Amino acid sequence: MKIRAPFNTIFKNFTFRLTCAALCFGLSGMSRGLDEGLISTTVAQDSFINEFGLQANSLDASQQANRLSNITSMVHIGSIPGALIAFLLCGRMGMLWSLRQLCILWLVGVIIVITSAGDLGQVYAGRFIMGLGIGQAGVVAPTYLAEIAPRSARGMLVSFFGMSEYVGIMVGYFAAWGAALHISNSSSRQWIIPQAVQIIMAGLLILVSFFCEESPRHLCRVGKRDQARMALAKIWGLPDEHFEISTEMNGIQAQIDSEQGSPLYRIWIDSLKTLFLSRSNVRRLLYLISAQILSQWSGANSLTTYAPELFALFGITGQSEKLFTTAIFGAVKFVASLLCAMLLIDHIGRKRSLISGIVVQQIAMLYIAIDLTIGTSLDNDHSPSAKRASLGAIVFIYFVGIGWAMGWNSIQYLLNAEIFPLQVRATGSSLLMCFHYANRYGLSKAVPSMLLQNSLRPEGTFWFFSVLTFFGLLWTWFLLPETAGRTLEETNGLFN
Repeated sequence: MKIRAPFNTIFKNFTFRLTCAALCFGLSGMSRGLDEGLISTTVAQDSFINEFGLQANSLDASQQANRLSNITSMVHIGSIPGALIAFLLCGRMGMLWSLRQLCILWLVGVIIVITSAGDLGQVYAGRFIMGLGIGQAGVVAPTYLAEIAPRSARGMLVSFFGMSEYVGIMVGYFAAWGAALHISNSSSRQWIIPQAVQIIMAGLLILVSFFCEESPRHLCRVGKRDQARMALAKIWGLPDEHFEISTEMNGIQAQIDSEQGSPLYRIWIDSLKTLFLSRSNVRRLLYLISAQILSQWSGANSLTTYAPELFALFGITGQSEKLFTTAIFGAVKFVASLLCAMLLIDHIGRKRSLISGIVVQQIAMLYIAIDLTIGTSLDNDHSPSAKRASLGAIVFIYFVGIGWAMGWNSIQYLLNAEIFPLQVRATGSSLLMCFHYANRYGLSKAVPSMLLQNSLRPEGTFWFFSVLTFFGLLWTWFLLPETAGRTLEETNGLFN
């Protein structure tokens, strides 16, 4: 087994350029987090509910659930073609300009949403455009971070992307809670002002990107080997001719030469052919698809998207109380993801970190499912024991978030970025992220209907999540190899 990187080795690699990369590309995950945190709380605010008729008397329960899921899931629909756009642009424009244009799309989408003035169709359109930008971040950022990181810090750097989702979720939750406290329920400013936070974040990412270097692997691929060496030296803070730079560059060039990289005008077709006509690449693709299914349908993301509604199941009913409880949920998930990124993923390895997170998530899901099942026959029970059980369920919702932050949330992006060869890395990551967003769309669309009394109901929904979480544990135990401490090229070789 590979020796895990000590902490002092990891942190000494953080030069100015590498820190800028971590801040810019790593924090681009806030695009997804801010949207999830803000939309989950926005649709629970009276000002938004009344303006867009989410609980209109003319709609039955199923139609109300459908309208709610349409609003929340529209970003996921836009993210699917967004991931494909990232695949097309990364090879043509490079990573830096790909990041800048996705931030512009995200910013434009937000402006369309906050100027909708009660027009539900404009909200749908704006959120779709937001998705076109946000969807690209899941491809561009993890791939870039994996390509520029020293091997001892690669897990932590890519995990910054997953961790930053929780930064965004926490900021979104607290922004909505603050607006609910200080702005009237009758004013649209109650939901517009928190949404506008995304404009500030998109602008900051564009600004910081001008202090970053282009991916050396991309520069090598387009024939700019000297620029690639200089970029890598700046990122790692080493002289151009240092043996670590030479070793890394030789490894990159050897892989490019062995794969006989295509010119840019044929890169898309050739990479797709290479991906689907190579048995080892198809095996990689199927392997990661199974990981996406098990991770997304384990249900943790639905707790983020519908947190206020789910907390209401356990007696948190007031708007301010639901939003505050949800904001604390975001803070707990952020702290868990930060600790995982800094203390676990490169130190104890990917596999142990993921197993630990899934076990925590499994125990929490089981408790919630059991509590809801017993509670169905005790709907009118207001005894102290019933209240304590409900309080326990709320605590275990927090533990679901902790387990997800420790496990699947970071590992899913890291695996996508690590196991594909350079020639098909952007292609494979883009297709995987399309599948990822399709699953997130399906989950966000399905959960409001799953919770209905004529469907799975809350208890059945959590039993479903618990079963999928257990299957994820089996998948990790038997199928996940350890990739910590290896170069990207060595990691690729594990799947040949």
